[in-house]
Amino acid sequence: MKFRPCIDIHNGSVKQIVGGSLRDNNNYAAENFVSEYDGAYYGSLYKSRNLTGGHIIILNPASSEFYKEDVRQAELALSAFEGGLQIGGGINNDNAGYFLDKGASHVIVTSFVFKNGAVNYDNLKSILKAVGKDHLVLDLSCRKRNGEYYIVTDRWQKFTDVKLTEKTLEEFSGFCDEFLIHAVDSEGKAGGIEEDLAALMGSCLDIPSTYAGGISSFDDLEKLRSLGRGKIDFTIGSALDIFGGTMPFEEVCRV
Repeated sequence: MKFRPCIDIHNGSVKQIVGGSLRDNNNYAAENFVSEYDGAYYGSLYKSRNLTGGHIIILNPASSEFYKEDVRQAELALSAFEGGLQIGGGINNDNAGYFLDKGASHVIVTSFVFKNGAVNYDNLKSILKAVGKDHLVLDLSCRKRNGEYYIVTDRWQKFTDVKLTEKTLEEFSGFCDEFLIHAVDSEGKAGGIEEDLAALMGSCLDIPSTYAGGISSFDDLEKLRSLGRGKIDFTIGSALDIFGGTMPFEEVCRV
């Protein structure tokens, strides 16, 4: 189990938001923290601690007036830590190669693969062919509906009909190098992990996978270690002191 840092970019700034609040309409998100520093600062920080495998997420859609600046901030981070960071947010066949060329180790894909509520296998196979399995991360971020987890898309705003189950995880593991899984309804709330999701991930995953959502204490990390059987990596956002929280970044780096 290792720490995978994050750089979330929204409206041209590095920030931490309440995940479930994100809306394309008026570029809205409830903010926990807006950084005075740019993407290069965080890329350099993570490089200095050798925190490989972290992720950059662009939270505005390509249609937003902020998207160009979001991309610029992402490029600054990638340049500062070339080969050390993954990138997601609006990734598709047209731009995946661009971000790899800019220094991303992997591209992270959700909405391009899960279209209109279902799996678009043509898109999945085409991006797999374009970037290769070794450079592809599938984001299976999910929310609960009627007691079961469903994959959500379009910046976590739309439910698909795809349940997150052991069978789903086993199937998709054949198409990618890693999984990134946000517990969306806990994201940005620092209210504790979603234990059901952590247990599901720990029960069946055999490729590198990162859990995100709700981690607020070192007790939460111990729960995640136990439920995930020591094989789930983790990311922490709003709870970190570098993002206005109380968990010391330097101490988390030593976990």
